[in-house]
Amino acid sequence: MRIALQLACLLALLAAVGGSSGCRDSSAKVAEVTGSGSTAAVEVKDVVLPGIDTSAMTPRERHEYSSLVTDLLAPCPNVPVSIAQCVQERRTCSACAQAAKSIAHAVREGASEEQIQAAFKSRYDPAGVKTIPLAGSPSKGPDDAKVILVEFADFECPHCRAAVPMIDAVLAAHGDKVRLVYKFVALPMHVRAEPAARAAWAAGQQGKFWEMEHLLFERQDHLEQGDLERYAHVLKLDLAKWKVDMDSPAAKDRMEEDHRLWEDLKLKGTPTVYVNGRELDLEADEILEERVAAELGVPPAGASSASAAAAPEPSAAASGASH
Repeated sequence: MRIALQLACLLALLAAVGGSSGCRDSSAKVAEVTGSGSTAAVEVKDVVLPGIDTSAMTPRERHEYSSLVTDLLAPCPNVPVSIAQCVQERRTCSACAQAAKSIAHAVREGASEEQIQAAFKSRYDPAGVKTIPLAGSPSKGPDDAKVILVEFADFECPHCRAAVPMIDAVLAAHGDKVRLVYKFVALPMHVRAEPAARAAWAAGQQGKFWEMEHLLFERQDHLEQGDLERYAHVLKLDLAKWKVDMDSPAAKDRMEEDHRLWEDLKLKGTPTVYVNGRELDLEADEILEERVAAELGVPPAGASSASAAAAPEPSAAASGASH
């Protein structure tokens, strides 16, 4: 009885001081003392964060989500609080809300705690930045831009078509601070994607890649060879040179090199967008404008955020699933 009373008093004292030697978020876990002197975690109360919808979660999922956002630290330097506290207190770390959304999405998708923590580290740890080769790929924007977007896209993918205005809005909002690099993808179920990609590459040899890229997405349902030749005529290309370039070894090499890169990165769908070497989480509705603004250290452009709110979901990849 005396030992039990002492333990009860000790637990009350730990709860009163926050269970640690320093100041912590009030929602943080509190350690309890066991008879052997080891520690175990007390249940974390479910966390409700503004802007994060957890209504569809089961009680188990909500508890797992609450534990993760309470345990993981905010992904911004000099913000030494949990993700939950960062969002609740509206700290100046725009990545916190998106991190909470991504965690909620992963929990609902059935990812394990270890998988979610690994994904979080990959997304925010400096060591998780991918080095993506850019030489030889179509691009626009200054080489020394502070933000480099790399888009992997398939000309027959409707989600890629839907992403065009989203990307255009970001480029328009941030002028010479952003560079866009295009990587060619032709998913197996899209038989006209590869010829269309070579047609766009060939147009690029005459300085008209982006004009052709927009035409191909605008007229996505018409990508037969005759259609491609008509688009080359609309752009006033040298048709003889365009046809030679389209069927050249250089065009095929570009397609194969981008395909190898796609496989090396283990990508699964289109569009896939990297922002300064980190993949944009379209499945969790991450907004491109917000990520780019965070990289630039500026507030998101209102008009661009609005257009990006309809960000497309990535398509299924080589599994053969349809859009």
